[in-house]
Amino acid sequence: PVQILTYLDGVAKVEETELKPRLGFLYPVLTHNISVLINATQERDSGQYMCTVNVVDDVTSTGKNVGVINLTVLVPPAAPACQLHGNPAVGANVTLSCASEKGKPSPTYQWQRTAPTLQVFFPPAQDRARGTLKLTNLSLDMSGLYVCVAENRAGLAECSIVLEV
Repeated sequence: PVQILTYLDGVAKVEETELKPRLGFLYPVLTHNISVLINATQERDSGQYMCTVNVVDDVTSTGKNVGVINLTVLVPPAAPACQLHGNPAVGANVTLSCASEKGKPSPTYQWQRTAPTLQVFFPPAQDRARGTLKLTNLSLDMSGLYVCVAENRAGLAECSIVLEV
């Protein structure tokens, strides 16, 4: 554990950590609420935070003076990369893949065909966890624009690929 912020004898002190320029008490006058504010949160701010309150000459607070909270900073998916694997010839099989380098929690992927006709895909052709779409026995009318959306609770991003059979 690393101490990041203290309040003692009416003076708040932000310790020398990478949080220093982004950390402070939420309210300027500390009363019963000693909430902490972290500006511009980053993924590496995730972790366990502990608040300890010690009141001089208070023997009744023993064992009740510690609060612990786990912070998980969510990260929206980075723009995914769409790729075509295989030879897109009539009668052949191809796999479209979609992968995002970042995202917390890990993104899920949804493929759909947008042009010339909207088409949504389901398992087993589509693997939402891996971001793959298997197209089998290609025909000319399967040509079109395929869009992949990478999504998690923090946001979404997409890429697209044109399939020409």
